[in-house]
Amino acid sequence: MSDVFEPIKVGTWDLPQRFVMAPLTRNRAGEHQVPRDIAVTYYGQRAGAGLIITEGTQPSAVGQGYLDTPGIHTPEQVAGWRAVADEVHANGGRIVVQLMHVGRIAHPDNKNGLETVAPSAIPAPGKMITANGSVDHVVPRALATDEIPGIVAEFVHAAKSAIEAGLDGVEIHSANGYLLHQFLAPSSNERTDEYGGSPENRARLTLEVTAAVAEAIGGDRVGIRISPAHNIQGVLEEDPADVAATYTHLVDGLAPLGLAYLSVLADPTTDLVKDLRTRFGGTFIANTGFSDVTELDQVTDLVDGGLADLVAVGREYIANPDLAVRWRTGAALNVPNQETFYGGGAEGYTDYPTLDEASA
Repeated sequence: MSDVFEPIKVGTWDLPQRFVMAPLTRNRAGEHQVPRDIAVTYYGQRAGAGLIITEGTQPSAVGQGYLDTPGIHTPEQVAGWRAVADEVHANGGRIVVQLMHVGRIAHPDNKNGLETVAPSAIPAPGKMITANGSVDHVVPRALATDEIPGIVAEFVHAAKSAIEAGLDGVEIHSANGYLLHQFLAPSSNERTDEYGGSPENRARLTLEVTAAVAEAIGGDRVGIRISPAHNIQGVLEEDPADVAATYTHLVDGLAPLGLAYLSVLADPTTDLVKDLRTRFGGTFIANTGFSDVTELDQVTDLVDGGLADLVAVGREYIANPDLAVRWRTGAALNVPNQETFYGGGAEGYTDYPTLDEASA
């Protein structure tokens, strides 16, 4: 028998199966970046995931990148997330908010003219979508050394706000080319202070943020996501020796913090990822990335093959709010409509039917 549908204890949470809902940006926040009632419905529908990791949520106004992404740093936003948490809990689920400071993947037009900050004054390649169309990324302002404690404080405030909202914890986003990942990579971090240069220095901010958040809300309510050598959004990590040095130092620093989990967006069969899992020593979530839809047979291979404790599943949860039931029973799946992934209203968001609704 497969272990996929066996329960598992993760941090403070008892989860009903070995796959969770991955963080998925949907660009449907309301005015002042507050989660809308439609988000309450969306997340409540997917409570059967056992653990929901929310869309990337900015810990400060400056940390916003994309249009209509939610924040968790104002009382109004906390109230919006409280409604989400209450609905998920009423439906038997658990939900953690992903704290995502985007750093240089931002444009002032998307955040009321606020500046864009980064480790170094190096613009991201490509363009950013704004209300006025696609525009070049701006040259970010390099954070001064004495500003770094303020970044840590933003994450701590957001984590405390998540607990105030009744959410079950947080995931720290140190992946996918966003701020903490920008500090990790030599291509986006040319600093000469204690936050740049060596692998140890480049890992310092992620470790400081994670340690401070764990102290503030308890390590067993904190997960972290990393994506070594993801090479996305101009955050390039192309020297295998440097990648190994950076991420082994990082994970060695994370291991004593008593975190709920480590989520790695990378090929879990590689020697580096296997080593990171061993070094971490706690619950390991595999995320195989964006190239393929994560299907049940892949989840089964990863869990039963001993490569992961849990697997993060994205697009299948977009289209199938009752995915666990469908996978358990072998039922047919709804097909996700990629045209409705980002922005909009109920279409492609809350209107995917459950099995019961489809048969009614």
